Amino acid sequence: MIRPFLTSVTRISDLTPDNFTAAPLAREHWSTGDYVVGKVLDTRGHLKALELSGGRMIEVMEDDLVVGAFGTRVATLEAVGSWRSIDDSGEFNALTGAGLFGKATSLSPFIGLPMLLQYQGHVMRNDAKVTMRGSLQEIELISLEAPIILIVGTSMSAGKTTAGRVIVHLLSQMGLNVVGAKLTGAARYRDMLSFSDAGASAIFDFVDAGLPSSAVAEETYREVLPYLLSRIAQANPDVVVAEAGASPLEPYNGSIAKEMIRDKVKFKLLCAQDPYAVVGVQHAFQRSPDLVAGGAANTDAAIALVGKLSGLPALNLMDPSSHGELADMLRRALDL
Repeated sequence: MIRPFLTSVTRISDLTPDNFTAAPLAREHWSTGDYVVGKVLDTRGHLKALELSGGRMIEVMEDDLVVGAFGTRVATLEAVGSWRSIDDSGEFNALTGAGLFGKATSLSPFIGLPMLLQYQGHVMRNDAKVTMRGSLQEIELISLEAPIILIVGTSMSAGKTTAGRVIVHLLSQMGLNVVGAKLTGAARYRDMLSFSDAGASAIFDFVDAGLPSSAVAEETYREVLPYLLSRIAQANPDVVVAEAGASPLEPYNGSIAKEMIRDKVKFKLLCAQDPYAVVGVQHAFQRSPDLVAGGAANTDAAIALVGKLSGLPALNLMDPSSHGELADMLRRALDL
């Protein structure tokens, strides 16, 4: 077999290009989180970039082999798809560059066509398939006691990761041991790596709990999240900066994540694309955030409109002059 590329969803496993075989399995044995091998098909007009297990981006060519994991994506602004939609042809797409594999069923006209691959088989060892959850180390489940700064958004690409980097940087400059986390969303390692670059001592996301995305059944996510929170707690954080990818109203279990960490949240930042979306979230959750950022705060006019419509403060975190005010808000929230 040609040496395959291992995408970043494999980073929790001990997989190397040479320590497994690939064999097709009957459809009834397929499941979310299965590691599978795909062969890259026609790359003309398709996205070609993939994220390797260490976070480095590469461009693949036709006939390259790639290892990723079956999962589901339900992005409002980019792509929708699932492994369940793969037909008898065995063709599927890389729904994210991190190796989230499934058949795209709905695409925004503003993105390139996702990479097209042909199913070659499941990753196998000793006649058993290798899975994400099966690759996890057994740990003792412990409570996360550290305070949490929670970042939520009205949709994907609302500015959550940018805001998270700023907050991680400010808190680490205060001398705190900051751990970054992404509780929901679709696999993409670079977001968490940017938290590390900003000063986080450790980073975690749902991949570290065995999920290629958090678009799974509610009972599955409730089972998995305590493992992720225990991994975070093991890092002994003074504070956790946690991002809930996408929107809590989307089917990524963001509302379940909020429910399960509610007692530890000391400050909530809402990133919105426009001021009217802020009002929508207020009505949907009947609870107001402490601050609004993102596109809804790009200008003084937008900030004024947020205040008029919602009564909430807003800051343009792309402007470094706002960081002093944000730092003061964080100190008060954490009782520093």
